[in-house]
Amino acid sequence: MKKFFTTTALLCCFIVCFAIIADISGKWAGTIVATDGSDIAVTYNFKVDGEKLTGTADSPQGSVTIDDGKISGDAFSFKVNVSGTDYPHTGKIYADSLAMDIDFGGQKAHFIVKKAN
Repeated sequence: MKKFFTTTALLCCFIVCFAIIADISGKWAGTIVATDGSDIAVTYNFKVDGEKLTGTADSPQGSVTIDDGKISGDAFSFKVNVSGTDYPHTGKIYADSLAMDIDFGGQKAHFIVKKAN
């Protein structure tokens, strides 16, 4: 019986911690190194509603909406459309950062964004 309560308590702690970590709502900023070697400063403003991820992505070229956003556990995906071209993003949630991959028409770039003030 004691083993059952210990297991249940640990499981509840894990679920609470995971729920706190998984909320990526807010502003995240970083730099993408594009396939041509140039740096692109980006800011993502995420809104999470259950498993739905929405918001905007901002760069020197302007602001675009986040489309088809999904979040499941510590993984998420979305796309942005820039001048008629979709750029799919996939990512993983960490306690202090988000690791993302963006597909530039078959060439992938990996980058990290951190919570912005």
